[in-house]
Amino acid sequence: MRRRASLVLLALAVFCAALAPLLRWYAYPRLAKIPPNQYQEVVLEAKDATLIDYLDGMKPKKVDKVTIVQTLKGNVEASKEIEASAGRDVVVWDTLSHIIDPDGKMVSQIPERYIFDAHTQDPVHATGEMVDGDAVKREGIEFKWPFFTEPRDYLYFDAQTRTSSPIHYVGPRTFKGMDVYYFEQTVPWTKVPMPKKMPIEGIDPTTLEQTTGTTLWYTTKAMFWVDPVTGAPVNAEQQIQQEMRGGFAAAAPDGKITAFAGHVKMREDYSDHTVELVRSNRTKVLALHTYAPAGLAAGGLVFLGLALWLEARSRRRPDAGDRGDRGDGRGRGDGALSA
Repeated sequence: MRRRASLVLLALAVFCAALAPLLRWYAYPRLAKIPPNQYQEVVLEAKDATLIDYLDGMKPKKVDKVTIVQTLKGNVEASKEIEASAGRDVVVWDTLSHIIDPDGKMVSQIPERYIFDAHTQDPVHATGEMVDGDAVKREGIEFKWPFFTEPRDYLYFDAQTRTSSPIHYVGPRTFKGMDVYYFEQTVPWTKVPMPKKMPIEGIDPTTLEQTTGTTLWYTTKAMFWVDPVTGAPVNAEQQIQQEMRGGFAAAAPDGKITAFAGHVKMREDYSDHTVELVRSNRTKVLALHTYAPAGLAAGGLVFLGLALWLEARSRRRPDAGDRGDRGDGRGRGDGALSA
């Protein structure tokens, strides 16, 4: 029985030893990926902001709050079409940034289509990749960092300027009990396209610059707190400034008009929800990448140790039997001497 049990334990040890590296280096790279059907909504706010009033002489005004509703929807059909030609798992995100003034009126809307590799988060260039209807060719990441983010600088795409520049790793931080990496990117003053959808009746923003000579300029300091395991930001903030220059803005005292200025932050309830969602996904990724392979390796060592221990016991002569034989021999010898 001991011999049979030791063979079973040895087989389990071999099974665990083979499955652990298979799970870590074969299954994990294939199973860890962004789902194509993801849907997410985030509300951000800029309190005590400055916002241009398009209907009151294009004058900047102080407002209590500007709200930005960002929706992200995975386009499964588009993903399948691109995967057929790209030969790899692809995710297509259709996003919309809807900016609202304190009265609930639309200030602007900016749609995007972001196409990327489901495993590495590297951009995939395909027809339909765009920002506000303008075709773009992204370099670097946007929205999400790779799984197991490294403490280093990355190339990050800014949708307003349609360009990529380094986003710098600043150091580790703790955000709502989570150990995260903190990144910063500063985009200098840059001339950017005007949003195609604005609250101005009868005016085409695409021709506004040509007809009036007015241009839109933008700068920002972007800040991200990123979970290094999933690569998902648990918090994001931006210090944004937009100015109109030239044309009708040249009549302003300093030759420019502030279109928007504010510190954009994630609303607290959405921040709490994001942290819980990332915590849940973090556990799943670690289970596949670390916990399960390490547990299998440890289990294999335990099974191997038990198998060797049982095998050693089965090969040892029973001590009690040896002592019994010697006792019987001595008893028979004593009887013979008595006779």
